[in-house]
Formats: sequence, structure tokens, C-alpha cells
Amino acid sequence: MKLLVRNLSRATTEQQLRVLFSAHGAVTTCNLVLDQVTGQSKGFAFIEMPNSEQAKAAISSLNQCQLDKNKIRVKLSK
Repeated sequence: MKLLVRNLSRATTEQQLRVLFSAHGAVTTCNLVLDQVTGQSKGFAFIEMPNSEQAKAAISSLNQCQLDKNKIRVKLSK
């Protein structure tokens, strides 16, 4: 399942996201979206988890949680 993570701090790294989501199951890919000009985070990322039950558990657990002083939003990507 592909998840969309929004409202990320500009300081949040892909490694932090991978560790955070790995606590709920296997993470296939972690793609933090960067601005092509500045190279800084645009504040959102895509996470892929192969197991749908683990992905749903991650959504339930991590949606509205604090990460780097921001309350992140996690949902299924369409």
C-alpha cells in the first residue's frame, strides 16, 4: 500500500520517516519530495508498505502524531 505523509517539517529526513514507519512493519520505499531548485523538503512524502494490515496500523497509529514539532497527517495515497 502506498501512503501519503503530509505536514512534515522541512528538517525531517527520509531516514527518520523510514525508522518511524518500520516500527509498524516492512517499508519498501520511502520518498521524501524535494524542491528541485532549493533541494529542501516540500513537506510531504510517500511511503510504500507491502503488507496492507501493517500499513493500516501505521495510518491509525501515526496520523496526527508529533514529528519534529509538526502534527503529521498520514493517509492512503490515491
